[in-house]
Amino acid sequence: MQEYILKARYDAVVIGAGHAGCEAALALARTGRNTALMTINLDNIAFMACNPSIGGTAKGHLVRELDALGGEMGVNIDKTMLQIKMLNRGKGVAVQSLRAQADKNLYHREMKKTLENTPNLTIIQSEAVDILESNGKVTGVVTNYNCLLECDAVVVATGVYLNSDIVAGDYKQFAGPSGFLNATKLTDALIRLGFKVRRFKTGTPARLDKRTIDYSKFTVQHGEDDVYPFSYLTPNLPENKEPCYLGYTNKKTHEIILKNLDRSPLYNGMITTTGPRYCPSIETKVVRFEDKERHQIFLEPEGLDTNEVYVQGMSSSMPIDVQEEMYRSIEGFENVKFMRYAYAIEYDCIDSLDLYPTLEYKKIKGLFTAGQINGTSGYEEAAVQGLVAGLNASMYLQGKPPLILGRNQGYTGVLIDDLVTKGTNEPYCMMTSRAEYRLILRQDNTDSRLTPIGREFGLVSDERWENYLIRRKTEQMIRDELKTVVPYKDAKPFVEERCQGEVLSPLSYADMIRRGIKIKDIKERFNAFSYAPYDLLDTAETDVRYEGYIKKELEAIERAEKLKNKELPQDINYLSIDGLRLEARQKLDEIRPLNLDQAQRISGVSPADIAVLMVWLKTKYERS
Repeated sequence: MQEYILKARYDAVVIGAGHAGCEAALALARTGRNTALMTINLDNIAFMACNPSIGGTAKGHLVRELDALGGEMGVNIDKTMLQIKMLNRGKGVAVQSLRAQADKNLYHREMKKTLENTPNLTIIQSEAVDILESNGKVTGVVTNYNCLLECDAVVVATGVYLNSDIVAGDYKQFAGPSGFLNATKLTDALIRLGFKVRRFKTGTPARLDKRTIDYSKFTVQHGEDDVYPFSYLTPNLPENKEPCYLGYTNKKTHEIILKNLDRSPLYNGMITTTGPRYCPSIETKVVRFEDKERHQIFLEPEGLDTNEVYVQGMSSSMPIDVQEEMYRSIEGFENVKFMRYAYAIEYDCIDSLDLYPTLEYKKIKGLFTAGQINGTSGYEEAAVQGLVAGLNASMYLQGKPPLILGRNQGYTGVLIDDLVTKGTNEPYCMMTSRAEYRLILRQDNTDSRLTPIGREFGLVSDERWENYLIRRKTEQMIRDELKTVVPYKDAKPFVEERCQGEVLSPLSYADMIRRGIKIKDIKERFNAFSYAPYDLLDTAETDVRYEGYIKKELEAIERAEKLKNKELPQDINYLSIDGLRLEARQKLDEIRPLNLDQAQRISGVSPADIAVLMVWLKTKYERS
């Protein structure tokens, strides 16, 4: 029997303290589980290894959903942001998303402070080298100090640290992001436990000294004051402190990249792993879009306490001499000095098809995974997985039903369902186009969708719940006031002067909105809705304006729910079902969907296969 120099007992252990690990540990501790959070280095807690920002298209939705469920990321970015704005204002409300520039070091410090002061949570600086199990259940985690942390649940949230390599040109360092130590032992343990392990890559651009940048050659990008914060607990919009800047590459930049492609690890065979399709390196963009004369770049400050500037859009793994040449070819960068060079990073991750929708590993009870180890890309994708994995680990420990969000309940549900049903062959990035019910899954209504669920699972605090109840009461008051009818003599000039059609009778406020009039104009003209915050007014306006489309989405959800309610027994021998195509048999046997709704989304399972399966179920189970 293995001898350990120390032993300690916890309900659960979370391995990794990135954005997934932080949310997992908080979810466990806040629901009363005695939790240990392990990290290789306390200085990389909630570390932003790449872009110093939170949110973005679809990602803002995820952060608002996480906040509504009782998570911390939204609270933390509101405390530490440098600027905030709403993306896609020129597009439909369903795809508009918040994005905030973060003070990188302050974000880390504030999250670390929150973790350190959370009851039931112990932070341990050490490396996990093994995960123990007995009779198909988790029993503990072994550290690099030969200590045993006994537990009944584990959440693995190792990010990009598993056997990671940093690559720039022919330079290769066996290390984690920004030179942090990597995790060198845990991959072997995961393979021993039966996980299918593969290798992905991502990358990051250089950081430049802001004192050497000629900002007059760039277009300033200020934050916005007419948006709401990420968290429902933040009473006022934080102050915009720093601008960002927009610039462009040019023909000379592209020529430098193309003439040095033979030195690029992405094109000379040094890197063979798969990177994120929707966040390519600058060399990939130049090759893939050879007709483009320029590509956008954004200069984003990393914090108030540093001169480092992040150059979004210039991710690269080129040798550092090529990096210097191509960066300095950009107008405004002629005399720029580098503080950190760009690099690519390769790392181990698992096949997410090995997971249930709870993010529990199919082969071992009590073992959950979250974040980039599941093949995703992005802080926000990691954080929501961390919350779900941590909360479900807590439910597992308590013998309670798990949290499984449907695709009709949130982008979080879409993300996890895609991972465990379809899998991914590249780093998965959330996009609004992945969601079928975008008008219902807007970022402005996340609390009404998800806060009751978070409360039911014990993660929503009394303060957050009281805030929720107040908002719902205000929301009902707005709905009632929308029925207010404006007399014909007042409605006619108001509507017609805005060229919104001829008025022949009295109109309600809702009628006016349906004609295209903004609710803020109604508020100003008729002294209405004086009690309501503007974000709830925006939500009410959207609900009225798009009520016909929303009704259609609700009907589609109802149809999907009927399939969701047709559960599939987990002991079905799919390989023996006559009529199913061979590919469908193999995919169904591998993934073992929970219901027909999940089964129909599996790649390789056709509508005809679903029809065969429904007939088989009716014959097999309804007659027995």
